[in-house]
Amino acid sequence: MSILEAILLGIVQGATEFLPVSSSGHLVLVPAILGLPQPSLNIIAVAHLGTLIAVLIYFHRELWAIITAVIAGLIKRSPLQETNSRLGWYIVAGSIPAAAAGLLFADFFDEVFGTPTLAALFLLVTASLLVWGERMYTGTKSLDKMTWLDAITIGIFQMLALFPGISRSGSTITGGLWRGLDRETAARYSFLLGVPAILGAGLLSILDLQQSGDLAAEWPILLAAFLSAAVVGYACIYFLLAWLRSHSLYIFAAYCALLGGGYLLWTFLS
Repeated sequence: MSILEAILLGIVQGATEFLPVSSSGHLVLVPAILGLPQPSLNIIAVAHLGTLIAVLIYFHRELWAIITAVIAGLIKRSPLQETNSRLGWYIVAGSIPAAAAGLLFADFFDEVFGTPTLAALFLLVTASLLVWGERMYTGTKSLDKMTWLDAITIGIFQMLALFPGISRSGSTITGGLWRGLDRETAARYSFLLGVPAILGAGLLSILDLQQSGDLAAEWPILLAAFLSAAVVGYACIYFLLAWLRSHSLYIFAAYCALLGGGYLLWTFLS
């Protein structure tokens, strides 16, 4: 893989990890559409690390406030008294469904991951979820009004993103809209909920890199993928939160429908 291809992969990973258009689907479809080889595990690993750095930097104040509030709540034996403390436990609870499903059905999801046709079909599912979420939108609830049922429901929606082509941010934002969160709050909680998932992927990526053979020859390519994923990921977090203050998710639904439907039509005609 060339440095230019590594930068392209980093841009794809950085943008689609946070925009509701499915990073897994793009990592499968983009190489298939452009006729590029499937990226190596090393490249994918460092691109995931780039998006991890992006979300940790962007939300470092919120994450620090949540962590300190959880610790303070445990010390005071009132873990749910403060909003940030409750939010921390909601994130833990919301992470359980996807983690459990991923562990129990890891072989199944590994098997379906590399299938472009399935990724295209599930992009259509993402489009449908985003449209449905907008139809359910009421926009009356902020983070301090969240409940355990909200957290578990959004966590179940996150579980859907184990399928390639179903966007993690898209499905969790949809779950938040269904439970009455306003768009920006749903997106902010989606990103915070994604931290454990992205952190888990990052830790697995580090293990993959440690088990890899000769990394010295690849370091310029790996660095290009890492930096492009981190910079674009940070920019896309900022963009989406600003966009949702006054816009809907319909544009992302249309994009997913066009990409998924277009790929299926292309393969059919081919």
